[in-house]
This record gives sequence, structure tokens and C-alpha cells, in this order.
Amino acid sequence: MKKESLLFKVTTNLTFWVLIAIICGVLLGHFNPENGQKMKIVGDSFIQLVKIFIGPIIFLTIVLGIAGMGDLKKVGRIGIKSLIYFEIVTTFALIIGVAAAYIIQPGKIDKSGLAIEDAGKYISSPKAFSWIDFFLSNFTLQVLVVAIICGIALNYHKRREAIVATLYNWSKFVFKALKFVMYLAPLGAFGGMAYTVGKFGLHTLIPLGKLMLTVYVTMAIFIFLVLGSILRYYKINILDFIKYLKAELLIVLGTSSSEPALPNLMNKLERMGCSKSVVGLVVPTGYSFNLDGTSIYLSMAVIFLAQLYNVQLSFSEILTIIGLLMITSKGAAGVTGSGFIVLASTLTAIHKIPVEGLAFLLGVDKFMSEARAITNFIGNGVAAIVISKNENEFVNPEHPMELE
Repeated sequence: MKKESLLFKVTTNLTFWVLIAIICGVLLGHFNPENGQKMKIVGDSFIQLVKIFIGPIIFLTIVLGIAGMGDLKKVGRIGIKSLIYFEIVTTFALIIGVAAAYIIQPGKIDKSGLAIEDAGKYISSPKAFSWIDFFLSNFTLQVLVVAIICGIALNYHKRREAIVATLYNWSKFVFKALKFVMYLAPLGAFGGMAYTVGKFGLHTLIPLGKLMLTVYVTMAIFIFLVLGSILRYYKINILDFIKYLKAELLIVLGTSSSEPALPNLMNKLERMGCSKSVVGLVVPTGYSFNLDGTSIYLSMAVIFLAQLYNVQLSFSEILTIIGLLMITSKGAAGVTGSGFIVLASTLTAIHKIPVEGLAFLLGVDKFMSEARAITNFIGNGVAAIVISKNENEFVNPEHPMELE
């Protein structure tokens, strides 16, 4: 009876089916690349379907959070604390990326045997970073700004309580609808993984395997040591936190994007004790400004290319690279290929590393996007916990990490 109960629990668990789907996607992409590439529409369709919910969920969560908070000074304080935290942690991530690249030296390989992809659209005329372009191309940030304005305005509305009650009912409906959509997550993970392996092939990993290994090891160190230490300060175990988010992390792994798991992350953070107002402000903002994984990858990629071309960088030039990426890495969110645009503009600014080197990264970039997305995802969850704890807006449930 116990075996039957355990089997039923496993086979009805979303995490189990997402993992099976990822394995099937890898096998299809490897053994039948042509059909694997055709699965792109399956993965993309799932992501687009979930994206429909992202706007309403961010809007409703933030508006209800600000309206429920009442104190607008507190809203401003949380916003400022969040941005300061984001800048400190992402800068630390940039430094770790540079340090790891110099210690492991992934670029000390023979580039003559590397596959070269077409990087023309990134290196022909790299654009300078623009905050206006960043805002106009970032849907999450646009919704965030509109929601903050509406939340503040709602505090002064005479029918505030009635509107809040209506929005709360809408919020419950949206999350319930999303719950049904997430049953399609295995299909999304299967499609995304089958396309990636089918398109680029596992064989492309071998020449740049040292770089990939460096990226994954460095991000694991960042998650378990840096983010783990931050959580330990607040008496939360990083392994318990990762286990709590295992289903969402597998979705991120399968789709190579943290966006499909954003709504579930916000929901789970609230369930484990973070206040709705803090989650609503911190997580969507973090998806634009708290990109720990992306920061590590970008800094590491610059040093990798410098090593590949035997370019010696001075200490002041390394500081310049970190300074540039502190600003431009914020523009690597929400736009396909934006990471390469950021790299191109950074390389152009320092005038020593050939921008054409980006062609060597294109073939394996897709395989490293999972590490970036997972690190970004966990980093934003940690940020919400930190700000909630700091603001005394964290209510400890009886078993926070056992909630499902």
C-alpha cells in the first residue's frame, strides 16, 4: 500500500514529469536533430502562454501590495533598499566572474579548432547602452512602473476598499488559471531542450567545454557560498530553498528562461512568509536589475576572449570592464540576444579585444543560458527574502520549505 502511495505521489508530481521531458528532449535532439529542431514551436508556445500571465500577475501583486501597505514612504524605502542590494550583489557577481576566469583560464585553448558562428548582427554596429531603449524594450519594467503609479493612486481613491476587494478576486482567478497552464510545463521543457540539442548538438560542447565547466562551477559557487551565506544569516538553508523551488528550477532548466517560472516564484515566496508587497516590488524589479548569473557570465566572457586572443589587460582596464558591465549588464534583460549586444558594446569600449571573438561564443551560449537563468532565478528569490526580513515583513509559517 505504501509503495502504491509513493508511486502515485511521484507520477503525479510536476517535477517528475518535467525531468522526464528534459531527458526525452535531449535524446530526441541528439539522435534526431531534424525533428528536435521542429520542437522549437512547442517550447516557444509554452513560454508565450505563460508570458500572458506575467503582466497581470505583476500588476495585481504590486497594486494590492502597495494598497495594502498604506505607507508610501515604506514603498520608497523598499525600492531603494532593493536597488542598493541588487547593485552590491551583481557587482560582487561581476568580480567573481573575473576572478574565476583568471584562476581557471578557460580561454587558454587553441582557437583554430573552434566552430565559428555568424555574429554579424552583433558586431557590425554595436549600440551604446540607452536607458530609454532598455525601458521601451522591457515589458516587465513597464508593467512595474504602471503598477506602482496605480498602487499609489489607489491609496487616495475614496472607493479604495471596494477596488482592492475586486482586484484580490481577480488575482485569485489569475493564479488559479496559471496553475492549470503549468501542467503544460513538461511540454515546454521538452520542446526547449529538444530544439537546443537538435540545433547546436552536444558535440559543440567539446571544444569550449572548459569555458562551460568554468561557468557552471562558478555559478554553483556563487549560489551555494554567496547566496547560501546570505540566507544562512537569516537562518534559511540554501539547499532547503532550492528543494522548495525544484519544480520551477526544472522549468527554467528546460526552457532556458527564468520568465516562465516568475509567477510561481512570487506565489511560493508569499507562501513561505514573504509579504505580498515586498515580493511584488522586489521580484519584478530584480528580473531587470538583479541578474547575478548574467553578470557572472558577461564578465567571464570578456576575460575568456582576452585569453583566447592573448590580450593582456591591466588592473585599471579590468576595473573599467567591471564598471561598464555594472551599467550595461542591466540592459541584458528581456531581449533575445541582448547579452551579445552588451558584450559587443563592452569590447568596443575597451578597444583591445576583437569584437569578432563573439563568433566563438554563439555555438555554446545556448547551453550556458540555463546556468544564467537558474542563478538569476535563485538570486531574485533570495533578494525578496532579504528585503522581507530586513523590513520585518516575513511571517514564518510552521514548515516554510515543505509547502507544495
